Amino acid sequence: MAREFDRDLKLLVLDQPTRGLDVGSIEFIHREAIKKRDAGTAILLVSAELDEVLEMSDRIAVMYRGELVAERDGRTADKNEIGILMATGGRAPSEAKPPTVAD
Repeated sequence: MAREFDRDLKLLVLDQPTRGLDVGSIEFIHREAIKKRDAGTAILLVSAELDEVLEMSDRIAVMYRGELVAERDGRTADKNEIGILMATGGRAPSEAKPPTVAD
C-alpha cells in the first residue's frame, strides 16, 4: 500500500483496503487515501465495511446483485438507509433474493 500511496496517480482503486488489518494500519490507509484525494487523485473505494464507506466517501454508490441501485452524498448519507440498500437493493425484504455463488 505504501508503494502505491507514494506514486503520482490520477486514479487509485482501493478494493477492500482494510480487510483483516489492525487498527493502526487501517488509520494509516485512511489517512493516506485522504491525502491523495486532497492532492487531486480520484479514489474509487470498494468496501463492504459500512463505517469505512461512510467515513471515507464524498459520494456513495450502492450496488446490489451487479446493479447500481442508489447514489447518495457521502456527507449526508444515512447509515441505516445505506445498510438496507446494501442488503436488499432497496427492495422489501420478502422481494430481496439472497446472493448466490454466481453473484
